[in-house]
Amino acid sequence: MTLSNSDIIELTAFRRDLHRRPEVSGHEVETARAVATALAESAPDRVLTGLGGHGVAAIYDSGAPGPVVMIRSELDALPILELGDLPHASEIPGKGHLCGHDGHSTILLGLARLLSRQRPAKGRVVLLFQPAEEDGSGAAAVIADPRFGQIAADWALSLHNMPGVALGRAWLADGPANCASLGLKIALHGATAHASLPETGRAPTVALARLIDGLRDMGPGGAMQPGFRLATITHLNMGEPAFGIAPGEAELWVTLRGLSDDDLTALLAHAQTLARDVAAHSGLTVDFTIHDHFQACTNDPQATAILGRALDATGIGHDRGDMPMRGSEDFGRFGGAGAKAAMVFLGSGLDHPALHTQTYDFPDDLIPQGVAIFHHAIHELLG
Repeated sequence: MTLSNSDIIELTAFRRDLHRRPEVSGHEVETARAVATALAESAPDRVLTGLGGHGVAAIYDSGAPGPVVMIRSELDALPILELGDLPHASEIPGKGHLCGHDGHSTILLGLARLLSRQRPAKGRVVLLFQPAEEDGSGAAAVIADPRFGQIAADWALSLHNMPGVALGRAWLADGPANCASLGLKIALHGATAHASLPETGRAPTVALARLIDGLRDMGPGGAMQPGFRLATITHLNMGEPAFGIAPGEAELWVTLRGLSDDDLTALLAHAQTLARDVAAHSGLTVDFTIHDHFQACTNDPQATAILGRALDATGIGHDRGDMPMRGSEDFGRFGGAGAKAAMVFLGSGLDHPALHTQTYDFPDDLIPQGVAIFHHAIHELLG
């Protein structure tokens, strides 16, 4: 069973409508409403809304015992101004669907059409439209929702479009797929002084300089191999914009990455120890806040093999490409919640604009490809 030409035309129009009205993490109100409305046409057996915020889940039940297979997409856009002259460009200033989540969700709506025409032979399919992937909070919020037990899966599958990979190709491999990461804010507190008498205050200048060098040394990046660690300083702020005041406060933001959750935990502990040491040396106090925490994403071997056979069945060539990837993805939490989980990276074109860039747009040619991949995987698991 495949999508009809009219299906593809209608799904493409829906995707472009989503693209025009992007909503960022935690604010996907209208996006979730549009998805729920579109799902109604495919007559799911049950729809859950407001999951973990604005998440939506549609359940297609065979009526016979069997596994639960979750197919997951994302709802949120990015706080980035879209550039270019697309006829369906963002109408919301400073916000854009520049990662393809509009396309990923449209793929699930295409899959819903096929499931409406023929339920699986056994078990249940859950189509999860997850909120707040971009800040790392969405999957955890869905899992923490009291209703998660209604959609808890034995298998969890997902895809992400991948610019730089040819159309008709994909990256897929078992084992580590995406790094664990988090944002660490380090706040240094001292005391201001007149700029002519800096020695009478407690300035964070030296501590901040030592932090910059120390973080770079402990997270140098390099090859993606066991023990990989990367520390990327993303923001610095110190003192007031005035020439007469020696600063008394400073803040440093750093993104920490590790190939595994253990690597990230060790890097975080190292960074916090360094910050405490340099602060004490300068007579400062220090505090920390953690943001955008993504667990490592690991592809289960059995789930990966199922996706591999689905790619073969749809004529999409695949290899491991540049996996594992430095970027993070909160889909890994569903594996931690008990599902055999795997994600495939579907080629968007060798010269396609990169993810999170201002001229990116999801390639609509991937809609029928994504639907076919997931439909084959579901058929193998549930008949």
